[in-house]
Amino acid sequence: MEIVPIPVLSGLYVDGRPDVRVALPVNMVPIPSQEGIADGYLSPAEGIQALALGPGVDRGGVVWGDSSGTGGGVHYRVMGTDLVSVTATGAITTIGSVGGSGPVRMDFSFDRLGILSGGLLWYWNNTTLIQVTDVNIPASLIDMVWVDGYWMVTDGTVIAVSTLADPTTFNATSYSGTDRPDPIKALLKVLNEVHVVSRSFIDVFQNVGGTGFPFSRVNNAVITKGAIGTRTACVFDDKVAVLGGGRSASNNEELPSIHLAHNAQSLRISTLEIDRLLTGYTTAQLAAVFVESVVHPGARFLFVHLPDRTIVYDAMASAVVGQPVWHIRTSALQGFSLYKARYITRAHDTWVVGDTSSSAIGTWVHTGSQHYGLPVRWEFSTPMLRNKGVGAALHQLELLALTGAVTIGTNPTIATSYTEDGELFTQDYAIPSGAIGDRAKKLLWLNLGRWNGFRIHRFRGDSASRLSALLINAGISPLRF
Repeated sequence: MEIVPIPVLSGLYVDGRPDVRVALPVNMVPIPSQEGIADGYLSPAEGIQALALGPGVDRGGVVWGDSSGTGGGVHYRVMGTDLVSVTATGAITTIGSVGGSGPVRMDFSFDRLGILSGGLLWYWNNTTLIQVTDVNIPASLIDMVWVDGYWMVTDGTVIAVSTLADPTTFNATSYSGTDRPDPIKALLKVLNEVHVVSRSFIDVFQNVGGTGFPFSRVNNAVITKGAIGTRTACVFDDKVAVLGGGRSASNNEELPSIHLAHNAQSLRISTLEIDRLLTGYTTAQLAAVFVESVVHPGARFLFVHLPDRTIVYDAMASAVVGQPVWHIRTSALQGFSLYKARYITRAHDTWVVGDTSSSAIGTWVHTGSQHYGLPVRWEFSTPMLRNKGVGAALHQLELLALTGAVTIGTNPTIATSYTEDGELFTQDYAIPSGAIGDRAKKLLWLNLGRWNGFRIHRFRGDSASRLSALLINAGISPLRF
């Protein structure tokens, strides 16, 4: 019997076309490393612990100012139709109504917080909440940003800026379009330059001053990728991340993909598997997707919140392995469902998240994997086991893992199943994953049969059986020599 090591960072499966697909880890984060056992391992994703209930469904958050600034380092969120403040202990104070529904855009200057909600622009100056009603501001706004002392807004057709003297006043001559037929989707600030994101292009604007519209387009900085929706673009790692695409030589829209745009260039970071996943959604569904970035210890995450799951790109892990690294997050115990963490905001030395299906907000925790007290699943698969085409008998399968971090008072199980056609899996073969503190638990499956072609194994558990998966050792004997 030969012991064959099998990596755990990503696996395979076969779809109905048929086509070989990459099985991304579910609720487990790939971490490239040189810990002495393998080139990387899978760590359990953060759990979500309830913090507070607000006046409505969470729609976005921000921390304004610092400990000595005007904003006082206050954590603000929009919940339902209300702007609220949230303390470290979860005490919520309602400031006032900003109306609207869906994701809000929030930005701040030195002396005020701006909130774009329901197509209207609001300011909060730590004393008064007012709506900007100047006759020269466009109606039905879709995005805004504060840059160089100006509040810049767009309704998807034109761009307008406030005056420097009075941010509630917008000059009637301070309008500019992108000179493109594509509608404007988003305004993003990167290194004090405004990136005007349209459906198929990104134009870069710089502040050049003057009495008219004070921003001028940098003609040699245009990027030939755009965003399919307003919230499918965000600033990520000092670049613009977009879910969208450009136009082909025949002027047809490209199929949606995920790109990073910077310095007049774009880089596709979605893999073939991610692009295939995106083609399973309608244009309307993708236009409603929300993307956001999180700078995490040892990781730089781009969260792409799809209708039934969230896909997460890690820029730091991708740089280590030299190819895009993705994983999936879901709040489902079976299959997939909406991930219950959105509008991820660093506040009071923790990560605060909103729940799009309730009035709850919570915090990420590393001591458990449940989501608001409910169990969720984890899953990963192996690459294809073929044994050089001569078939094999699988005597044993050992999962090397960091165990002993299970839920107190439980004795959960983990399971493996396998497929020999890539699509139809066997029943789960479950074994105990050990109790709390059982750090030396051996996770071993015996006598798993023979195969002649190939085999793929899948491993499953839930938040009660949290572990870090390091490596799989397979005890294999060839069927013929």
